[in-house]
Amino acid sequence: MKKLLLAAAALTLTTGMGMAQTVRIATEGAYPPYNLVNDKGELDGFEIELGNELCKRAALECTWVSNDWDSIIPNLVSSNYDAIMAGMNISEERKKAIQFSEPYTPPPLSAYAALSTDANIKGVVSAQVNTIQAGFVAESGASLSEFATGEETIAAVRDGQAEAVFADKDFLAPYVKESNGELVWVDGQDKVVVGEGIAIGMRQSDAELKGKFDAAIKSMKDDGSLNTMIKKWFGEEAIVF
Repeated sequence: MKKLLLAAAALTLTTGMGMAQTVRIATEGAYPPYNLVNDKGELDGFEIELGNELCKRAALECTWVSNDWDSIIPNLVSSNYDAIMAGMNISEERKKAIQFSEPYTPPPLSAYAALSTDANIKGVVSAQVNTIQAGFVAESGASLSEFATGEETIAAVRDGQAEAVFADKDFLAPYVKESNGELVWVDGQDKVVVGEGIAIGMRQSDAELKGKFDAAIKSMKDDGSLNTMIKKWFGEEAIVF
């Protein structure tokens, strides 16, 4: 197993007369704006802010842990932590190994980006390993080229290893915007719906924890604060509940 790195900051909360339940939440720290490491070397991003608020509402004491994406589910199943918040889209395949909370984003858009708008998306396409987008590419008839991180999938397009990259659009958008026209959306392929929504991953046996997170997510949907947070991190045009 890859070594787990404890995040520098942890949210500690108590409720009533006793101590709150302690929950360790894993994230990747390399998938902005969902999760990232900021200039201070701290875990940050939409899911860190959201997770802290969910823990507060659920009266949980939460500690953040960073873990490489390719081993994030195995380490959960092995009880190295208790939950995953890492831009993980609900899929039938993942449901075989873990359970999910209610989604905390609507089904996100995925997109193809390339060096030209008419790039061949049936050629070699890069995607991050073990992602729902990688599975989509594999089933599309294209030649899938997998990489450990999202940044590597983009680099593969830039250096000619792949004709296009397929990933979450919110992840790709800053790279496309800041590339000064080098990276562009493939025509008609920038609003692909894959998966059921982003959610918290947990072990199949943790029904009580799922119930607490589901209730906290519902409360944020009901009072509008979840939509506000989504727009804060993904922009005013973001898809909301």
